[in-house]
Amino acid sequence: MVVSSDTATPETVQNTAEEFAVEPPVQVEVVPNHRLLQRFKWAFNPRFLNVHGCVADAGDRERLLNRLKDFDLVWVLNARTPNILAQWYWPHSVLDINDLPSCFHKMVWQNGAGISEKVKAGIEMHLSMRRERFWKKRFSVLSVCSEADRNYLGGGEHVHVIPNGFERPVHEPRPQPVDPPRIGFIGLFSYLPNLEGVRWFLRECWPLIKRDVPDARLRLVGKNTDGALRPNAPDIEALGYLTDPVDEIATWSAMIVPINHGAGTRIKIADAFSRKCPVVSTHLGAYGYDVQNGRELLLADDPRQFAAACVALMRDRSAGEAISERAYKAFLKKWTWDAIAPRVWAAAEDALRLGSRLFAQPG
Repeated sequence: MVVSSDTATPETVQNTAEEFAVEPPVQVEVVPNHRLLQRFKWAFNPRFLNVHGCVADAGDRERLLNRLKDFDLVWVLNARTPNILAQWYWPHSVLDINDLPSCFHKMVWQNGAGISEKVKAGIEMHLSMRRERFWKKRFSVLSVCSEADRNYLGGGEHVHVIPNGFERPVHEPRPQPVDPPRIGFIGLFSYLPNLEGVRWFLRECWPLIKRDVPDARLRLVGKNTDGALRPNAPDIEALGYLTDPVDEIATWSAMIVPINHGAGTRIKIADAFSRKCPVVSTHLGAYGYDVQNGRELLLADDPRQFAAACVALMRDRSAGEAISERAYKAFLKKWTWDAIAPRVWAAAEDALRLGSRLFAQPG
């Protein structure tokens, strides 16, 4: 059973329904914490559930929670969902954690543009850390995307590392970089770390690249890249959402992952590896992947070094081919669905074994 999120594309919902029995969506109502008592609970009570200022429709909530009783295992994506459903304890469950909220707020706290932004992020960071300490009590098993995240949560036998996975291509990719050379970015453009990352790249790196490779092109792929947030700069094509970007990405000399804020691991890394597209990333953009600079990708945080890496891949296609071949081999070994399947089964079986465990009621 799958509950579709409000960010799922129609294609995702349709593809999911072809493989699973999909429950009707749960409507979410905005319920801001304006009252003084609510704000007090939000700040001081780590068990307070309306953290995000929205709750599930009462009828939809009752229907879904009643359906969950029919299943031996409940796999929950992110901590927002159980809070919106206003249920504290989730027996025989796996909480699938991609982004750790406290880590996200920590990055803003460290790198925010202004004092007020940093102060707000610092408060959110400490509140999120308090709530995250209760995850092991609320859920049978936790799954994270990297060993670093597992250690951050304190480890333990019921915290499983399940790396991001991506579909193995039916046929081995055959990249065909074009002239003038193209650099590409793929991702949801309204997602703040993506948006800020591309803006950083355009401000700090793109002028240096255009100086050395005047005919270079930047291609932006993903929802909202062609919308109101579309950058206005020379030689940039915003293509929007592509149902199948395989032919587009095959023409790129490099995929950029210029992420300087955020938490969790980026699926676009595994995506690029699966397509044999060379990658230039910040260290944060490649966080959680067992990779090395110069082996599976090029890593750089300094704008000049980031730009130089992009220029090098545009000028020396053989170097890009060597890096992408090593990345593709690592992808087949570590990040295909088949490769991560044993880890998924291990987490599921762990939760099933703990299914009969009695949770202590909060005092």
